[in-house]
Parts: sequence; structure tokens; C-alpha cells
Amino acid sequence: MSNESAPHWAVIGAGMLGMTLAHRLAQQGKKVTLIEAAPTLGGMAGAWHIGDVQWDRYYHVTLLSDSRLRRLLDELDLDKELEWAETRTGVFAEGQLHSVSNTLEMLRFPVLRMTDIARLGATIIRASRITDWQAMEEIPVAQWLTRWSGRHTFERFWLPLLRSKLGDAYTDTSAAFIWATIQRLYAARRSGMKKEMFGTVAGGYARVMERFAERLNAEGVTLRPGQPVSRVEGEADGRGVRVSQGDGSVHRFDHVVVTAAAPVAARLCPTLAASELETLGRVRYLGIVCASVLLDKPLAGFYVTNLLDPGLPFTGVIEMSAMAQARHFGGRGLVYLPRYVAPDDPIFEASDADLESQFLDGLARVYPQATRQSVQAFKVSRLRHVMPLPTIGYSRHVPPIDTTIPGLHLVNSAHIVNGTLNVNETVQLAESAAQRFATTP
Repeated sequence: MSNESAPHWAVIGAGMLGMTLAHRLAQQGKKVTLIEAAPTLGGMAGAWHIGDVQWDRYYHVTLLSDSRLRRLLDELDLDKELEWAETRTGVFAEGQLHSVSNTLEMLRFPVLRMTDIARLGATIIRASRITDWQAMEEIPVAQWLTRWSGRHTFERFWLPLLRSKLGDAYTDTSAAFIWATIQRLYAARRSGMKKEMFGTVAGGYARVMERFAERLNAEGVTLRPGQPVSRVEGEADGRGVRVSQGDGSVHRFDHVVVTAAAPVAARLCPTLAASELETLGRVRYLGIVCASVLLDKPLAGFYVTNLLDPGLPFTGVIEMSAMAQARHFGGRGLVYLPRYVAPDDPIFEASDADLESQFLDGLARVYPQATRQSVQAFKVSRLRHVMPLPTIGYSRHVPPIDTTIPGLHLVNSAHIVNGTLNVNETVQLAESAAQRFATTP
């Protein structure tokens, strides 16, 4: 059925949020144009080459319980291509690497006393059973964890993890952060599954993006990668929205959805009301500097290595080759070294060479077998606005989706108010927004 007479929608930003939103809007019979500044689709879920391996720019997994994402992958005929694995977890503490992949190993974890481990387990169970997430966002995360785990467990276990993920911003973060993290990991058990499994599509998100682009084309969505937007504003007559692009061209749409992070959205839409710009500016973000390292062989088989010792230049070690099948990497090791920082952190100005030196020295401290000779490729990705901080009372200050400019809508990660930033939550946000727009004239 032709949609030539349908309202023309533009979605700005072709990450998983924008692509899923464009997909659902097209299914509603709307005429849709998807505009992306980068030359390729995918955003944070996009892929790149590290050495001779093509894989995700940032690390992603699919959980068995990620129902929204799995339903979308099924629509793309990719759910059957998911490869599942049980994963192991390591902890680097007091200069030693420890496996904490099961209850017995946790009981042997030397950094904590037996009473600490018991309280740690009770804390996790307690968080998994809480249903009132709004009450959790009124309590500082450090206060809540200290109350349930005790000060010793907090200082020896939780605090290093909070600092590794949030930096000093943990002091302003609510307990909803730890609640949402544990809720996702316990989702499988709540649905009746015995345990959670981690999966990846064979070929990673490069495969997902390829298939998704094919589907959007088939649905009549106009794809415009490599076309950055400089300004979005309402038409003078109040009918429609103007999108100005970096090449000087101007396009008119009946509706525009900006999916960029709140600070970027404020910059793109300067004619929003002062109160709207203020609300967007209040959202605090964490950024990420993430190195991909291709090694001549895998490390120790831990998908995640949590770091409790101070002084390391990254906030965790993620070994994708410990989860995805070895054939994807030619039997070698693919490791991510993320560092979560404030958007204005000086690390964003550091050269790739400086980061390579610091990060590889740190990796060798955790895994001595990761020598410089074992490194086949090293590549760095930077993004200043990744995760909105779930500050105290966050849900009371979420920016509105519909704005004072007729036809202009904002949908971004700031609208995830009771979950963690992951692809499943992103897909859910896009589908919720599309449902909201279903009856928009």
C-alpha cells in the first residue's frame, strides 16, 4: 500500500533506537526518512574492523530474557542465528585474579569474610525482589548498599565497582541503579528459566545492521547515512518542522523525532522553550572511552573481569572471545577495555598512542600473558554521552517527549527511567514511543 499521502516523519539518529522507531512507524503506514550523521548505521550498536576481524564497536550481549530484542531479531529472521553460552566471571583483587562464577567460588573469595559474603548474597536477593523502583530512586546507592551489605562489604566490594562504572558520580546516583542492574540479571529466573544465558548473533551487530537496513529499505524507509544535521526548528507558520543539514540543504517534515542524547538534542533544537532546554541540560551523562584489543590467543575465559584494585586505567575487562564462538575471531582473543567518565574528562583529548600505552600496561597487570608481543591490533572508540545518570528522584525530571514546537519530538536514552542502558531497553523505548505516535495526525 502506498504511503505517499501519509504524513512524512523524519527520525534523526540511526542507532538501534532510531532504526527500531523508523521500523515501527513504517509498519503504521507512515512515510519515514532516517537521517544519520555517521557514514554507517548502528550508532553504539555499530560494527567496525579491529585488525582483520569485524565485530561490535562496543560490547553487547543478548540475554535469554531480553524479550523485546529477541522479538525484533525474530522479525529480522535472526533469532535462529543467536549463539548461546554460559559465561564465567572473574575479579581482580589485591593483585590476584579470582573466579567467582558460582556459589562455591564466591564462598572462597578471600577479599570478603564469610559474613560479608552472606550479606552480599542477601543484598542481591533483596534487590531482585523489590518492585517499587520509584522508592529506590529516592535513596543514594551507597547508603542502600551499606545498609544491606554492611560497611566492610560496601568498601571492599561495592565501592570499587561503583567507582569503576560511575566514577565520583556514584555519590549522586540513586539505588535504582543497582536495582535495575540486578533486576535484568534475575529476569530469567523470574520467568521460570533455571539460569540466564548470554548470546550473540553470529557475525555480531554487523550482521544485525545489514539485515535491519534491508528490512527498512523493503518497508520504504529512506535511509540517509553520512548526512549530519545542524539544526531542527519549527516552520514559521507552525505547520511542520525544518531540518537543516551540514551541507546547507533544508528539508521539511510533518514530524521529526530526535533520538540524540539530551545535551545534543538541546544543541540541535535551540528554539525550544527555555524550560525545555533547561530540563535537557539537567540530565547528567557518563561518557565512555573503550579500547578493543585483538590478542593472538584468548585470555582466561572470563566474559567479565571486575576490578577491585585501584590505579587501573580502565574500569573492567570484557572478553568477547570468552562468550562468542572462537571461529568468529580465528581462535584469537577479542577484549574490550572500557572506561566510564564524565563528558568533560581530559581522557577524551588523549591520543590513541597514549591510551594504547596506558591500557596495555594495565591489561598486563591483570593478565600478565597479555604482552605487547601478543597484541595484534588496538583501536579506541570515544563517546561523550552514553548513559544518563540515575540521580536522586530522576523520574521526576525526565524531559518530555512532545515539545512546544508542533511536530517535534524527543526520544532518547534519558527516557529510560527504570532500567539500565542496553539494547533490549532501547528497543522497548522505541516501541513505546512508536505506540505513542500511532494516532498522531
